[in-house]
Amino acid sequence: MAADEGPSRRNWAGNVIFRASRRAAPASVEELQEMLAGCRSARPAGTGHSFNRIADTDGTLISTTGLPRLVRIDPAARQATVSAGLRYGDVARELVAAGWALPNLGSLPHISVAGACATATHGSGDRNGNLATSVAAVGMVTSSGEILDVRRGVDPDFAGHIVALGALGVVVTMTLDLVDGFRVSQRVYDGLTRAALLAHLDELFAAAYSVSVFTTWEEDSAQVWLKRRVDEDAEAGEAGDGPENGAGGDGDPPAELFGARPASRPLHPIRGFDPRHTTQQLGVPGPWHERLPHFRLNFTPSAGEELQSEYFVAREHAAAAVAAIFEIGAVIRPALQVSELRTVAADDLWLSPAYQRDSLALHFTWLPGEAIVRPAVAAVERQLAPFSPRPHWGKIFTLPPELVRASYPRAEDFQALAGRRDPDGVLRNPYLDSYFPPA
Repeated sequence: MAADEGPSRRNWAGNVIFRASRRAAPASVEELQEMLAGCRSARPAGTGHSFNRIADTDGTLISTTGLPRLVRIDPAARQATVSAGLRYGDVARELVAAGWALPNLGSLPHISVAGACATATHGSGDRNGNLATSVAAVGMVTSSGEILDVRRGVDPDFAGHIVALGALGVVVTMTLDLVDGFRVSQRVYDGLTRAALLAHLDELFAAAYSVSVFTTWEEDSAQVWLKRRVDEDAEAGEAGDGPENGAGGDGDPPAELFGARPASRPLHPIRGFDPRHTTQQLGVPGPWHERLPHFRLNFTPSAGEELQSEYFVAREHAAAAVAAIFEIGAVIRPALQVSELRTVAADDLWLSPAYQRDSLALHFTWLPGEAIVRPAVAAVERQLAPFSPRPHWGKIFTLPPELVRASYPRAEDFQALAGRRDPDGVLRNPYLDSYFPPA
């Protein structure tokens, strides 16, 4: 494999230039085994949708997109084994064709399965875990060239292998839990005030299967994106129940949502941007994979030129954390494009930011340019400090490594696991060494 036939030299946002001396995309697992066994230093790379140096290396940057394509569905087990380098949008199309679905998707269908799970990337929903919670098994090649198959319910340290930051091996396959295919309708409500958001935060996030609130931290700037499962709406309508101000099937949407009005035309989360890039709105039902993400697979996701940060706080602190950020709205707005609030269900994955606590995720899409973004990030972190925030592993944050590590009860277990899987430190880099020093 030629040195220049692998992943890009830059990440998706362009703010990181990888130091790799070689970039490679092996065409077979055997080639990957041989490559890793001969490497002094290597890191796996996904679609590059990280905003820090989590994937950086001065050795070989390895993409799995050259490996044989695989989407193998096991109807009896209600699972699909897929190539780790595939994008969620590509996997979803094949699942839909066979009548299956994943429980949730992230905002972007453009991200790879392995990369998203390794960093605990997520969608939204009070009852929905992050994307990694759907993983039932993972196949990987360790730094010594060994092939490992780690399965839920079989391997006692399975929960340490999924959100693993690329520290344990290069993931080549993932087996994902499936659900029956379902349809979703999406409506956007605009003009939600600060007072209504804080007073009805829990009700807002309970109003649909997946809910996102977009805000620029002004008094009345928020959009509420409701993604409703059509089958659940029908059942709620028959039962005659549902959240106040948000109940009923999508054929009869509420006239307002705690004061916010339904949009009469499609909207983009960032005001002034072209809504053609977003998934269909206005309550038109469609398959799950064309509504749960915010952006279409064949368009540039989000703003394109941006930086991102995100912090998870426990649900019991959600309203207080949101109120704290409103206090510094004027401070961070010069660096901000938009913020998104989402909910994530608790899980047992060792390095998941939602580990053992239902969470609210506060996401910040910044303007490009770290000089203007860093002070804003620092201001956000000061405001969230009382709530023990856990940052998204793939985004920009400046919290002290010891503070981040201390927020994970299984941090030492993960350090020990990484030492066993990669005793020579081939897959390590300064990022990993900062947060999880060699055991």
